[in-house]
Amino acid sequence: MSGLNITQRRVGGVVILDLDGKIALGETNRSLHESLKVLAESDEKNVLVNLAKVTAIDSSGLGELVAGFASLERCGGSMKLLNLPERITEIMTITKLLTVFDIFENEADAVASFGEAADTAQA
Repeated sequence: MSGLNITQRRVGGVVILDLDGKIALGETNRSLHESLKVLAESDEKNVLVNLAKVTAIDSSGLGELVAGFASLERCGGSMKLLNLPERITEIMTITKLLTVFDIFENEADAVASFGEAADTAQA
């Protein structure tokens, strides 16, 4: 499989995007861009991107994560990352992007990190 499969689910007030495949220049990049854009425009404030099953990412894929992060911040929201594979952690270390994102290895901790906003949306 050379594409990117994106599954969306909700845990309390947090939208979780589970990514599976490659994030690279072309169609996979566009599908991630569109998913993040729709969330920002839908006034979603808490977005968690699960990268556990991402097999590869290129510079345009990294750029798309940064663009999604910026779009959500402009709309008053935030985006955090979950379960970075070792290779993606290495790339994000080299590019200094680890300092931009809040990154978690545990979904419950990541969801809890959104704080009261996530809790109140659940009620």
